[in-house]
Amino acid sequence: MPTLNLSTNVPVDAVVASDILKDCTKAVAKIIGKPESYVMISINGGVPMAFAGSEEPTAYGEVISIGGLGPSVNGKLSAALAEILETKLSVDSSRFYIKFYDVQRSYFGFNGSTF
Repeated sequence: MPTLNLSTNVPVDAVVASDILKDCTKAVAKIIGKPESYVMISINGGVPMAFAGSEEPTAYGEVISIGGLGPSVNGKLSAALAEILETKLSVDSSRFYIKFYDVQRSYFGFNGSTF
């Protein structure tokens, strides 16, 4: 149920995307405290984006989860994801925004129903 959606202006090839998906899945599961089997990650590379008027490498992410989020978790997750993006895509941590959504079970659908 934790879901991470990433968008970046950096083109992402299949090998790098696979590494990012694996690394982000592990980070999200560990930091939020949910099994990896519940975690979904998407990455959309090569998106036209600017940050502070510059088209240098940048990224935006959204984390949606039923519970598990809060100030200390969000800070740890933001740092871990920024490190992955810096290592894999050369996106400086100062050019990465992330938004966290802690949603109620009835607002998250799965398997033709809600949690």
